[in-house]
Amino acid sequence: MTITLVKKILKDGSPCAKCADVLQKLKESGHMSRIDDILVADERDPNSPGMQLARQYQVDRAPFFLVDHEDGQDPVIFTVYLKFVREVLEQEASESDELKEIMKDNPDLDFL
Repeated sequence: MTITLVKKILKDGSPCAKCADVLQKLKESGHMSRIDDILVADERDPNSPGMQLARQYQVDRAPFFLVDHEDGQDPVIFTVYLKFVREVLEQEASESDELKEIMKDNPDLDFL
């Protein structure tokens, strides 16, 4: 899975306040390490990588997350931070925690 965060720079050159808030929340929660790439949607440059991605997926809100499961399915777009955390980050954490617990409870198992 690859996770891309797209944040916005406003026409006056200032950073998007909501984007800065989401970045801060990601850092505080320890989830920032799960983000594979950060692209900028610069309103002053329609060809900036984030603006191109927003056009491609018809997204008109920032920040947004593009989650590519790399299994041939279409990527999933999240424009709501809490939904993204609940459906992507926490779900993965739960699965990882479950696997760790299984390994701890079964020392005779080994990774392949």
